[in-house]
Amino acid sequence: MDVASPIVDLLSRLWDCIARHTSYIRKLQENLSSLRDAMDRLKHLKNDVNTKLDLAQVQQMRPREEVIFWIQSVEAMEGQVNGIVEKGTQQISNRCLGGCCPKNCWSSYKVGKRVVKKLTVVEGLRSTGNFNDVADILPPADVEAMPSRPTVGMDLMFENVWRCLREEDQVGIIGLYGMGGVGKTTLLTKINNEFLHHGNHDFKMVIWVVVSKEFNLKRIQKDIGERVGLLFSEDVSQATCASRIFNALSKIKFVLLLDDIWDRVDFQAVGIPLPNSENKSKVIFTTRSKAVCGRMEAQKKIKVECLGWDEAWDLFQIMVGEEALNSHPDIPKLAKSVVKECAGLPLAINTIGRDMASNKTPQEWNHAITVLKKSASEFSGMEDEVLSLLKFSYDSLPNGTLQSCFLYCSLFPEDFNISKKNLIEYWIGEGFIVEYDNMNEAINQGHYIIETLKQACLLEGGLNEDFQVKMHDVIRDLALWIACECGRKRDKLLVKAGFGLIEAPEVEKWEEAERISLIENNIKKLRENPMCPILVTLLLNKNRKLVSISNGFFKSMTSLRVLDLSGSSINDFPMEITELVELQYLNLSYTNIETVPDELKILVKLKYLNLEYTTRLKRIPIKAISRLPRLQVLNLYNSSVGDSELEEGWRGANLEEFEFLRHLQAFGITITTVSALQSLSKCQKLSRCTNNLLIYMCPGLISFPLSPLTLGDMKCLEKFEISSCSDLEELIASSVVAGEGENGFTSSLERLYVVGLPKLKMVRTVARHPCFQKLSILLIERCDALKDLTWLLGVRSLRTLHLDRCKEIEEVICGGVATVEEELITFSGLRFLYLGSLPRLKSICRHALPFPSLEWIKVYDCLKLKKLPLDSNSGKNTLNRIVGQKQWWDQLEWEDEFIKSVFEPYLRSN
Repeated sequence: MDVASPIVDLLSRLWDCIARHTSYIRKLQENLSSLRDAMDRLKHLKNDVNTKLDLAQVQQMRPREEVIFWIQSVEAMEGQVNGIVEKGTQQISNRCLGGCCPKNCWSSYKVGKRVVKKLTVVEGLRSTGNFNDVADILPPADVEAMPSRPTVGMDLMFENVWRCLREEDQVGIIGLYGMGGVGKTTLLTKINNEFLHHGNHDFKMVIWVVVSKEFNLKRIQKDIGERVGLLFSEDVSQATCASRIFNALSKIKFVLLLDDIWDRVDFQAVGIPLPNSENKSKVIFTTRSKAVCGRMEAQKKIKVECLGWDEAWDLFQIMVGEEALNSHPDIPKLAKSVVKECAGLPLAINTIGRDMASNKTPQEWNHAITVLKKSASEFSGMEDEVLSLLKFSYDSLPNGTLQSCFLYCSLFPEDFNISKKNLIEYWIGEGFIVEYDNMNEAINQGHYIIETLKQACLLEGGLNEDFQVKMHDVIRDLALWIACECGRKRDKLLVKAGFGLIEAPEVEKWEEAERISLIENNIKKLRENPMCPILVTLLLNKNRKLVSISNGFFKSMTSLRVLDLSGSSINDFPMEITELVELQYLNLSYTNIETVPDELKILVKLKYLNLEYTTRLKRIPIKAISRLPRLQVLNLYNSSVGDSELEEGWRGANLEEFEFLRHLQAFGITITTVSALQSLSKCQKLSRCTNNLLIYMCPGLISFPLSPLTLGDMKCLEKFEISSCSDLEELIASSVVAGEGENGFTSSLERLYVVGLPKLKMVRTVARHPCFQKLSILLIERCDALKDLTWLLGVRSLRTLHLDRCKEIEEVICGGVATVEEELITFSGLRFLYLGSLPRLKSICRHALPFPSLEWIKVYDCLKLKKLPLDSNSGKNTLNRIVGQKQWWDQLEWEDEFIKSVFEPYLRSN
């Protein structure tokens, strides 16, 4: 064995050890530089990881724990390396012999060794920092906060919805509907965010999805899927998505908030489990259409109304700010005028409030009021932020007929109660509603159109919802804007309705107009002769001071189809009207005209002729009218009463002439004698067409049976008035017309007026079926012998009851004669109750009634009425006003003080 070999190995290992240890000293500067470079690279890598984490946080992902630990390790290492680098630098700077030899070899050795070790650790950290994923997808949050805006005036609606969510298990689907810009999304946002403040709710997830007009099923599935933690690839089928969503949602109790629905969302196609009392989940959606609420099978439909005055003013103050409002003493008053033009629509209030925030002079505010009144579309922001948004509702109407009918409603003044009947007649005259053999079908189509527009929240109920509609002021601005082709053309409509004009607009403005409305002004004379050959509709009604129309005024109106002069004070029939060969609708009611010329027969296209309440009329050309080939509606209600020339005719000698009107389907007439009444009943066609009938005076009429014996086959009768019949003692009603079962005219009657019958003691019904099942308005005045109205038992359709100056009435409904069922339905539809000058009235009904629809009660000079048939549930959620004398209110008796306290806030003094 060679002894030198082990010695050589030992010396080699010893040399390597000495060389390695001395290298810590020799290569200290080189190793420090490498450590600095490695640490810089590690810091850059850490910055990259942090950037990925920031992005993940925006995407609501959760950082992985290993990544957080690695970042913390790097940050700790950064401090350690800085300390070692500082000590190493000191060692190098302290070397002697020109920097070749350390002053303290041991200290340099220790620092050098630490530098090498840290370099290894830094390199190790850098190698482990190349993460593919730095964060994981978070489990879905129970609720995601939504950006919100002030919810002024929505507290009651919110409480209503919140109660359905928390307390009413049987209500699974809730629809919030209302016109555009009314605050539906704002309310839905408040509901969503309220869950953030109620941590004790038992819903596992609240899901918000915007549906919008451009409905996209896959996008809705994607949005819902992401909220429940499901990710769908682009090529996955709708059916697969629906199945996975259904399985996920079926395991939890959820609230689904669907914003901006325009048509039915098929829950099954999306994968949404149907909410019910078992799973107790909820779906709340917003829509502009009440019809969509029905198609969505909503168990609860809640209309989001415009703000009341106080709430609207509060919201406007928030939007405009104190600085603008306090900049001049006149501005607060002017600001209220601006708010009035917004008509409680939050979208308009927000838009106008923001724009006015910088206006600090009265001149600017006065200018704003002028612009809003004259043409709201010209106000800054209204066209882009309000009208364009609202136009989606117009664009969504199913067809052009509905759109034309909607635009036509803008011809009426602001806040005007539009008669449904008149509106439909205008539409038929214009040709919007197609020809029908049966006019009832055309009228039914008209009512369908009105209801469709109401469902779309483009019309709303008027003061009397059964007979009237209204158009919200901002919606009217929308209609005028659209009719003028969204601001590009301003001459198509000329609308100056309700402006208080004394003179008509300049004739130059009439030239390009297709429709002109000057309703409800103070125009006295139409002096000039306009050129308007394309004019189709001219509405001059309710110009009560209008007495004169110039010769030649109608001469150029060769296309005119609708002409309304009702409510004016003209005395002479304008003869030029007989030259309007396209005319289909002519309304001269409530005028002072004295004659109607024979030349009327020239108007061969005329369908509607209304001479109602033309009480100064001395001559009606019966033969001429009876030869109008297309006449469908003839209204002579309360015309020419008392004229000697006409009385003979109205006794029946000439009524048969109207039988020549082959297309006549609606007839209004005044009857003044028993013989004329008998003649009318024998005219089969006329009696079938009669829808408005006034029995006036009729001396010798003692008992009046509302039956085929006296009225013939009047199953279309809608309005019936019996007035000034001084001998009449009894009215007898029957719902049965021979061979017609329940289709008798008392079942079709909507308005009944009983006036000036001093001997009338009784109204009684003789029927196998209840009478007056469509009766909506009942007015009884000056019937001094009448003691009660017990015959109204069981009439649930009555909306308005007006009793005035009936000296003997002691009770409205006599006690002890009603069944429980009759009591429950009696007055169940009543909205308005007026009781005036009834000196003996003691009771409306002896028992409290629910009055589920009652809105207001007015009592005047009924001091013996000491108890109202009300309990704490009467008129619940509907009653808003009780008008009466303080003396009367103070003497009222109540079951207890609590019931009195319920109704006291509604009291208004006469």
